[in-house]
Amino acid sequence: MDFDEQLQHLVDEALKEDIGDGDHSTLSSIAADAKGKAILKIKQDGILAGMQVAEKIFRYKEPASVFTHFKKDGDEMKYGEKAFEVEALVHTILQCERLVLNCMQRMSGIATLTKEYTDKLKGYKTKLLDTRKTTPNFRLLEKEAVRIGGGVNHRFGLYDMIMLKDNHIDYCGGIEKAIEKAAEYVRTIKPGLKIEVETRSIDDVKRVIAMGKGKVFRIMLDNFKPEQVKEAVELIKEDPTATGFETEASGGINLDNIEDYAKAGVDYVSVGALIHQARSLDLSLKASPNPSEGGALAS
Repeated sequence: MDFDEQLQHLVDEALKEDIGDGDHSTLSSIAADAKGKAILKIKQDGILAGMQVAEKIFRYKEPASVFTHFKKDGDEMKYGEKAFEVEALVHTILQCERLVLNCMQRMSGIATLTKEYTDKLKGYKTKLLDTRKTTPNFRLLEKEAVRIGGGVNHRFGLYDMIMLKDNHIDYCGGIEKAIEKAAEYVRTIKPGLKIEVETRSIDDVKRVIAMGKGKVFRIMLDNFKPEQVKEAVELIKEDPTATGFETEASGGINLDNIEDYAKAGVDYVSVGALIHQARSLDLSLKASPNPSEGGALAS
């Protein structure tokens, strides 16, 4: 499925979870044909994310809804600013309100933290990757938020790349055996699938260089200190037949030390904290059913 199809599925399931057999608060108090307007107000500084998602949510529910952008995804946002305005049936606004806010608050928090990390990498060739350390069934939007914040999406799931991690290697019986079996799998069953191998020591790196040429596209340097990353990168550069390997540092990387890893010359750093340590930002949807009326939507 493409992004829109996956988002449609996410929205359908989220609305079913929230509405159940009916939004009885709205059904009991608002006429079915009542129309209204809602404005998204920003209550915390950061990087805005989820604008396109919010528009799609309202339009999935009511194709004729009118969505007006005041800002766009990736914009810096300040307290008191307005992000968008939507005009639709009041039932649509009230039923989509919490889903839109939950998505945008979470996405904006992730985009904001990602931007902090990518700012540290300015001037270096190193790029920032996310991981699969995501919220179940919400990965689509968490990874989209990383992209909006300036990061690069790593594999989306287990199906779009072979990553031979420590457990795969140990269960298989060693790096060489794991690489050989994975390469044969790609050759006979899944042509074009890329192979990444996790290494836990400089010796592991040497072993991948020795037998991974033409099979492995990226070497992960797991829990390496910056000086070890530099040594590994130099080993690869020194071998004229190993220049095709990309390098990725992972494990223990944070805002305080990410620049040290970039200085070591690694191609990518992957940081799970982009998603699992991000804090949602405060946004509010205010409704104005009539020009003279206004008030906060339900929590």
